[in-house]
Amino acid sequence: MSAGEAGVRDRAGDWVIAVGVATALLVTGLSEQHSATSLDLLGYALLAAGGLVLAARRRAPVAVLAVAGLCAVGYQAAGFDVPAVAYLFAVYAAVRAGHRTITVAASVTMLAALPLAALASGLHDTGEAFARARGALEIAWLIAAGAAGEALRQAERRADEAERTREETARRRADEERLRIARELHDSLTHQISVIKVQSEVAVHVARRRGERVPEALLAIQEAGREATRELRATLEALRDDDTTPPRGLDHVPELVERASKTGLEATLTIEGRRHDVPTAVGRTVYRIVQESLTNIARHAEAGTASVRIDCRPDVLAVRIDDDGKATPDTAPEPGVGLLGMRERVTALGGRLRAEPRGEGGFTVQAELPLDRTS
Repeated sequence: MSAGEAGVRDRAGDWVIAVGVATALLVTGLSEQHSATSLDLLGYALLAAGGLVLAARRRAPVAVLAVAGLCAVGYQAAGFDVPAVAYLFAVYAAVRAGHRTITVAASVTMLAALPLAALASGLHDTGEAFARARGALEIAWLIAAGAAGEALRQAERRADEAERTREETARRRADEERLRIARELHDSLTHQISVIKVQSEVAVHVARRRGERVPEALLAIQEAGREATRELRATLEALRDDDTTPPRGLDHVPELVERASKTGLEATLTIEGRRHDVPTAVGRTVYRIVQESLTNIARHAEAGTASVRIDCRPDVLAVRIDDDGKATPDTAPEPGVGLLGMRERVTALGGRLRAEPRGEGGFTVQAELPLDRTS
């Protein structure tokens, strides 16, 4: 059952109880001999109101407690010797909602007010009025209503605690399984891929030193080994990410540019706008875009310079990476796994990505990511 259906069912149940209590109070009041005076009509109205107000006991338990109590005192003062049943329901609802102190204070006030109301009605002498009042609201019933509300409140609290514990246990088991998979991948694949990568690079290096033609298959093995190593490392990082360490984001982009500069690439970084307003997911995506772009430039572009520009606008964060490599519009490279990964990240955030050779030579990567301030 959905939450909406459960809410409708609860509201319907509240109205059934409210109408039932109001009907019981009115029937009890009508069974007594009363004339059609304005005071008696007020009493009937208070009997009905005291029961119908229970329909709102889930949404406003304290207000319902006050209204039910005032109605009980009112119809007692009007001469209706009717038990304060609606008030007992209100006590139960208020205690269940956690308003114990207010409920105790209100009930003590009711215990004092009801005898005075019965005495003010003029129907009984002092002793009989107090006896009738005690019958209208027995202390034992009052305690029972409060105890029932407290018992149910504690049961709901324990149920919520048990649900939270189950969620935490499931999350912990998922983290443990993720780390186990990461270890298995590392132990079973990393060594073999590293051996393939090293041996292929050695074979290519030896062939070139001897002046021999390097077979295309060997070059393909070399490139596949490099790509597999990079993708395996990224997969292991994702599997080990348990959200306990700060994610790499916009503040870490300068480290990427500095690291690229140490490889011989003349890389520059320009950041404009208010960086502290950038959501975490957007910052992480920008970091990955810059990381992948600079990696591709170092591996494939044969570029001498690269520029990274990040512009934090009010509604959009724009990032652009340009290089002066060998790419031209006539020799556009096929999009690899890295570029596809960039596009998936950007699309998931509702942004746009453009990656293509520049007309003046080199390659450009441009992305625009919306800044959702409500997230």
